[in-house]
Amino acid sequence: MTLGLSAAAEDGPGEGSGELPAGWARATIAELCDVNPRGFDEEPDDDDFVSQVPMAAVEAGTGRIDASTQARYGDIKKKSLTRFQENDVLFAKITPCMENGKIAKAQGLIGGRALGSTEFHVLRSRGAVLPEYLMYYLLQRSVRIIAEQHMSGAVGQRRVPRPYLESLEIPVPPLPEQVRIVAEVEQQISRIEAGETIIAIGLKKVEEFRKAVICSAIPEPLPSHWKPLTVGEAGSVDLGRQRHPSWHTGPEMKPYLRVANVFEDFIDTSDVKEMDFSDTNGKYHLRVGDVLLNEGQSPHLLGRPAIYQGDPEGAAFQNTLIRFRPSVGITSEWALLVFRRHMHTGRFMKESRITTNIAHLSAARLKTIEFPFPPTEEQVEIVKQVRQQLEIADRMRAELESVAQGSARLRASLLHAAFTGALVPQDPADEPASVMLDRIRAVHGAKAPRKRAARKPRPTPPGQEELPS
Repeated sequence: MTLGLSAAAEDGPGEGSGELPAGWARATIAELCDVNPRGFDEEPDDDDFVSQVPMAAVEAGTGRIDASTQARYGDIKKKSLTRFQENDVLFAKITPCMENGKIAKAQGLIGGRALGSTEFHVLRSRGAVLPEYLMYYLLQRSVRIIAEQHMSGAVGQRRVPRPYLESLEIPVPPLPEQVRIVAEVEQQISRIEAGETIIAIGLKKVEEFRKAVICSAIPEPLPSHWKPLTVGEAGSVDLGRQRHPSWHTGPEMKPYLRVANVFEDFIDTSDVKEMDFSDTNGKYHLRVGDVLLNEGQSPHLLGRPAIYQGDPEGAAFQNTLIRFRPSVGITSEWALLVFRRHMHTGRFMKESRITTNIAHLSAARLKTIEFPFPPTEEQVEIVKQVRQQLEIADRMRAELESVAQGSARLRASLLHAAFTGALVPQDPADEPASVMLDRIRAVHGAKAPRKRAARKPRPTPPGQEELPS
């Protein structure tokens, strides 16, 4: 079946909106599932092995879970962990895991049971909804965007509350149709993922091509007419000004660049801070053509360079950056190419010192690193050729990224079709979902979503009572 893309398909279903196909019904998750059940259907023995499933074991956006890590139940049962079993649906409730789609059907569990992160809501179907159907419904970006609006808690630790999840109403097809929907979704997703794998391979090859272009621009050994200088001989090398609270205000406030602004061949000016640079005699001020290098970075990004082009105007630089100002006869573009090559070949990494997982390249060590110096005309020609090849790589990457965006839209369209009855045909012979739901309600009752209890005010600690005015 061919799926058409539309804005509506990308937006996905709204809560409780739209006319249902024949035989479908609506039900809340509280009616369809036991939410956060207290334990297993069958308690394991202490000597039994179970899976351990941290948040990292759930792959974002795919519904896949790695349940291979195991532990003896008696060794971990007293820990504060969430209990779940085979075919339960896990829903990451905390930000950013929920927004990223860490939602999965528990499967492949050792002994059919697991203990995992307390940041999971656990949904155990009562039989009217297939776990796979529920999982794919919750994986829709549109559903998670609405859930995000109901999150509560402090910034950075916001969670989807259980009452909201219980009240979430979803469209429920007859069980046989759910089986057909899940089968078609999984078949289509396998095709989409095959295409995404090809795209990922293509993007990787583009990056390998870019790296090869940069690294091969300077021949080894150097041509005999090139001069083998060091960085210190090729120009001036200076470290920026250290931040200090006393310089947060002052008579000569200037914008300054830091590691967060300097990327490879690009300076991001979306978040530029200011500091007082009075009494520095212009020591830390930048000129157009200065090359800035990251002094502290992840080891493979150490020395990441870019040319200051005058934006922001009158900027200075912080001591997390090193400034290289080329001497006469050396172009800024050539220096940038040399430094990009040193970064990609790991030359900067060899001169680094690592503290707390951050590599540092001191100005003194940078000065001793080799700097090949061809005639200026040759510098210009080599840089021109490299730029032309990198532009080809940029176009290839842009095309692949555009295809990847189309893949994401196709996923959204697929799931939208699945949950609006447009993916597989309805069969009048299927038992209507309403009949199935009536049986579930008769057994479990028409369970209403829980209401959150009002918080009791905390008692005032002794000695902190409010003084009378």
